Amino acid sequence: MPWIRVDLSAGRTVEQKQKAAEAITDALVKFCNCTPESVSIVFNDVTADNWAFAGKLLSQTAKP
Repeated sequence: MPWIRVDLSAGRTVEQKQKAAEAITDALVKFCNCTPESVSIVFNDVTADNWAFAGKLLSQTAKP
């Protein structure tokens, strides 16, 4: 029974997450020989104040 955790910057739509869930499930069914019903996916929306790269919070970096 696969458990998948997907951490994303906050802001994805429900439709985007639904499409991602379908694609991830399809890939696991195809490549890992499991059933769709056995796949569990959690989307974790992370705000820019809670995500850092190279020692800097995303909320602190300039956007292009």
